[in-house]
Amino acid sequence: MSESTTDKVRPSRRQALLGDRPGSYAIAKHVRMSASKVRRVVDNVRGMGVNDALVTLQFAPQAASEPVYKVIASAVANAGLTHDLDAADLYVSQAYVDEGSTMRRIRARAKGSASRILKRSSHITVVVEPRSNQIVVEPRSNQIVVEPRSNQIVVEPRPESTANVKSSKRQES
Repeated sequence: MSESTTDKVRPSRRQALLGDRPGSYAIAKHVRMSASKVRRVVDNVRGMGVNDALVTLQFAPQAASEPVYKVIASAVANAGLTHDLDAADLYVSQAYVDEGSTMRRIRARAKGSASRILKRSSHITVVVEPRSNQIVVEPRSNQIVVEPRSNQIVVEPRPESTANVKSSKRQES
């Protein structure tokens, strides 16, 4: 017998975004701005401390910085009210932008024709967590690593894959 759709329970949004970790989130839906323009701003503040992110957004020249500022401020307020977390300890752990609905409008053109105007919108999601929960990701062995003290770029060699070794043995024989 197959399971019916009523047996499957979708996890709550909080469970999907944070799991059991402390923190909070905020979502702004139907922001009348293109998702690609908002992503430029969101990429700048992802991983920053909350206070640094708010100051950066306050003085950013992009128009999308205002709604992103409001979403981060809302997530910080939610974290303060629901989990009693201090804003100084929080950082932006996740921030992403999804496309929203698109309003289609018509603009009259020459010879009785028309062209379509797409008025795009986006959904902004920001998750803030305390710094104590921050996961430190080690760089991979084939990535470029910048030494902080010497400011020199060190390229670590890639490990030889087994595919290259096999192909070189075939060529020799």
